[in-house]
Amino acid sequence: MTPSSHGKPADLVITGCTVLVHDDRERIGFEEDAAIVVRDGAVDAVTTAAAAAGLTAADRIDARGQVALPGLINCHTHAPMVALRGLAEDLPTEEWFNDVVWPVESNLTERDVTLGARLACAEMIRAGVTAFADSYFAMDAVAAVVDACGMRAQLGQAYFSSQGPEAREASLEFALRHRDTAGGRITTALAPHAPYTVTDADLAATTELARDHGLPVHLHAAENRDQTDTSLARHGATPIQVLERTGILGTDVLIAHGTGITEADLPLLSRAEGRTAVATAPRGYLKFAWPDTTPVRALRGIGVPVGLATDGAASNNSLDVWESMALTSLIQKSAEGDPRWLTSRQALHHATVQSARAVGLGGSVGRIAPGLRADLILVDLTGPHTRPVHDLAATLVHSARSADVRTTIVDGRVLMRDRVLLTVDVPAVARELEERLPALTDRGHGRRLQEYDT
Repeated sequence: MTPSSHGKPADLVITGCTVLVHDDRERIGFEEDAAIVVRDGAVDAVTTAAAAAGLTAADRIDARGQVALPGLINCHTHAPMVALRGLAEDLPTEEWFNDVVWPVESNLTERDVTLGARLACAEMIRAGVTAFADSYFAMDAVAAVVDACGMRAQLGQAYFSSQGPEAREASLEFALRHRDTAGGRITTALAPHAPYTVTDADLAATTELARDHGLPVHLHAAENRDQTDTSLARHGATPIQVLERTGILGTDVLIAHGTGITEADLPLLSRAEGRTAVATAPRGYLKFAWPDTTPVRALRGIGVPVGLATDGAASNNSLDVWESMALTSLIQKSAEGDPRWLTSRQALHHATVQSARAVGLGGSVGRIAPGLRADLILVDLTGPHTRPVHDLAATLVHSARSADVRTTIVDGRVLMRDRVLLTVDVPAVARELEERLPALTDRGHGRRLQEYDT
C-alpha cells in the first residue's frame, strides 16, 4: 500500500524492516524490505522501503535486520507488585497470599504504588509491551504513571466485598474519571477481585453498573482447579457458573487465568451475551505447581479470545510477555499431547490480535495496518541465537527474547530507541523504592488485607 498524500511530512518512517502483517482471514505473514509510515499517531501505510525512500519525515528509523511487530499486550497484571518481586517464593497459593502478599499489601501507600508502576512500565517498555490491563489499589497513581510514560492501558480499581459498598463505588468512580484519558491511551474497567472475595450481590451490582455505564469488567475467576472444587462444594456452582448467574457474563468481561475452567463451563462462555475473554499467565501456574493450565484450545474452539499475560511480578517474577508467548506454546503442546498445537504462528496470533481483543482494543491495535494506532516494536534478529532463520515465526517465538527488542513505539511516540528508555528514569525510581522497602515489607503488625481460604 502506498502512503497517503497529506501534503505534509510524515511523523515517522521506519524503513528496511520485515513487517508482520495479517491478511483478511487474520493469517500471519511477513513483508520483507518494507517500510511503515506513521502520521498523527496512526499507521498511514505499510509499503516498500523503495516507495518510502523519497518521503520527507520528522523522524526516520533505519530498521535493517529487524522485524516490526505489533506491540505486545500484557492482558492481566498488577504493575505495582514489582515491589514484591521475589518476596514470596516457593510457597503454596494459600500461604503466598495469607502469610506474605496480603499482609504486605496492607502497608501499601500511594507512593509505593507510583514507584512500583514506574518500574513496571519501564520493564514492560524494554520488553516490547505497549499496553497492559491492570487491576490494583490506588489506581489514580497508576493512571498518572501511564499518562507520563506514554504506554497504553486498561485500568481498574480492584475491590473486595469485605471493604464495604464504598469500595465498589470507588471502582466505578475511578473508571468514569479516567475513561479515555491520556489522549485516549487509558481505557477503564470495573474490577471486582474474584468470586471468592466478592459476594454474589456485589457481582450482580457490578453487572448493573457495567451495563448502565458501558464499562467492561476485569476480574480473577476459576484461577485454579482447587477454587473450582471449593466453589462447587460451598455454592453448588463453579466460579464461571457464579459469573453467569450474577450477570457478569452478560457484560464485556476479561477473566484472569481460568485454569480451573471445566468442560461444563464452556457452553456458558460460548453463549455469553457480552465480549468474553481469558488472559493466560503460564509462568505463575508452573511456580504454584497448579495441575492444569488455561484451556486455550477449548476456549479458542468456542470463539473466546485468549490473551497473553504475566500476572504480577510477585508471583511471576517478571513482566515478560515474550516469555509468556513461548511458554504458552510449549505448555499447550504438553497439555494437549500434540506438538502441532500451539504452533508459532498461532502463538503470534494470541500475542497480537487475540490479546488486543481480550482487552477490548481489537479495533485500534494488535495489527500493523493503515488506520490502526502506531503501537509497534522493532526486534533485532542479528544475534547469534536467532541465526540462521528457517522459519521466521519460530525464530520470533522460540529463539528471540525480549532483550532483542530495540525500539518500542506507542501512538507513534518512541518510548525506547536502540534500548535506551526515553520516558522513565529507572535509577531514580529504583533508589527511592529500595529506601521504602523496610516499611513496605514489614509483617510484624499482624494485619492482612484479605483471607484466602479456597
